[in-house]
Amino acid sequence: MNENYDADVIVIGAGGGGAVVAKELAEKGVKVLILEAGPWYGNAKWPNPNSEHGADASSNYEDLSIDILKKCFTDLENDMNDLVTGKLRWGPADRNRPPWTRKGGFVWQNAGVGGTTLHYFANSPRAFPQAINNIWPISYEELIPYYERVEGQLPVHEAPVTPKEEMFYYGAKKAGWQSGCGPNLTQPCYRQQYNAILEVNPRINDPDFDIQNNSGVGCTLRGHCVNGCHIGPTVEAVAKRSTLVSYIPRALATGNVQVRPNAFVIKILTVEDSERGERATGVIYKDTWTGASTQLNAKVVVMSAGGIETPRLWLNSQLPQNPWVGKGLTNHWFDTVSGIFDEKVVMDVLGVSDIWPYAGQNSAGRLDIPGLGVMITMGMSPGIFATLNYGTSSSGFSSLLTPNTEAAWNVEGLVAGEQLKEFMREYRRTLSLLLFIDDDVSQSNEVVLDPNQMDEYGYIPVIHYQPSEQDVAKREQIATYAAELLRAAGARTVTRANWPAELFIHIMSTMRIGYVVDTNCEAYQVKSLFIADNSVLYNGIGGPNPTLTTQAMATRTADKIWDIYFKQ
Repeated sequence: MNENYDADVIVIGAGGGGAVVAKELAEKGVKVLILEAGPWYGNAKWPNPNSEHGADASSNYEDLSIDILKKCFTDLENDMNDLVTGKLRWGPADRNRPPWTRKGGFVWQNAGVGGTTLHYFANSPRAFPQAINNIWPISYEELIPYYERVEGQLPVHEAPVTPKEEMFYYGAKKAGWQSGCGPNLTQPCYRQQYNAILEVNPRINDPDFDIQNNSGVGCTLRGHCVNGCHIGPTVEAVAKRSTLVSYIPRALATGNVQVRPNAFVIKILTVEDSERGERATGVIYKDTWTGASTQLNAKVVVMSAGGIETPRLWLNSQLPQNPWVGKGLTNHWFDTVSGIFDEKVVMDVLGVSDIWPYAGQNSAGRLDIPGLGVMITMGMSPGIFATLNYGTSSSGFSSLLTPNTEAAWNVEGLVAGEQLKEFMREYRRTLSLLLFIDDDVSQSNEVVLDPNQMDEYGYIPVIHYQPSEQDVAKREQIATYAAELLRAAGARTVTRANWPAELFIHIMSTMRIGYVVDTNCEAYQVKSLFIADNSVLYNGIGGPNPTLTTQAMATRTADKIWDIYFKQ
């Protein structure tokens, strides 16, 4: 490492992409510094991460502490996922302070080492080949070896079947959908999820099995995944493979990585190079506890702050203008459709009385329809389940709507009062499907800066997202398919939430490959500045969950950084 550098590479963000690129480079001997705006859960240098500043940084694998992680990650929905004070919110470590501000909708993201993988379902399917081939500036076939590397690292497995998946597969078969497809999907198909969750240990119910100390515990199918998984004897052996417990421990084990949490990057530093034009040289970040600013220098900077914060940082840094910075936002425009079943129907199909939506992995079954989108099983604990299925809608209150006798569902919109009580009494026999579409890339869907409002980190981001007519048609079609599947399975009552378009979870394509970055994911206009997060995805990859594709791209980007800047 050059003595004028604080690190060879600075990575901004320790989430789904940043931790991957850091680990891959560190294993090649590159000195990497990760700057993460949120807290670090499960590290001895931050025993009370939400109430005390703790240390400045950690670079030692031995600092990882499963005891601290188990203390921090509880099974309480509000403690973990409250939008304002939850530990897994988008905000500073100090829970007495408000969350960080965005405008234009609700963004369900996390701040912290692990990023939004702290609460993701861990669904890890590959992109649809038809969404990449002859569309992206790279081919699907080029991504396959990188998919395989990530799938081996995490690792990714076919998810185990619990009653909600069994009922889902039964309905899919009855509705005429086909099964038996592999990971490179080209035709409509229902299948088990590919999940980054350690497999269930077959000895888990053995009374002599030591669940606290056995390194092969794996998933216990207890639910609560979205609240932050802490099941495992060590941090690295935790069942759900967020980057907090997969890539970060392996990065630390190289001895070449330092992580600084509570470090919000506010500016990318550049110089004019007579040979290469503008070139990134480092960053300035603010300590989120003290507000103190620090400047750091590096040979390469990698932006992995996500589909909103990466373009925000580019714009706040006043980097060169590009008509596609922050533009082209895709988000899969989510919805939920749920079926309530009579006990006799459930007993006839499953041989048990309940579907138990809270049991098992959050999602372990999926139906993929290339060209349209995806539906997946969604099992959540009661509060989050009610919020997503009955408390989130752009239709208004269902009791105030004129019944639509032509709709495939009985109820649409917000459910309240006695009807909500009735539906939640049936919670144990309700199968909920989460839907997302392959939404169009449009330059008018964007992340921009508010010209007037700032926080301590710069001008705040504003999101503009308007689905196209084709998006509306796709969403209606997949919602109808979901309702028909539930009816085929025997559902008595089918409900549809009709989520607003301004609810953002899969935030992609705001710094697109081929437009903002080249095929190495290096910025066209700023050399030695790379991007390794969802924002570089060219489109919504057909509808599948984006994390695995982002991690495959980050692995590929690490190889390109090595080849361009460090390989001798």
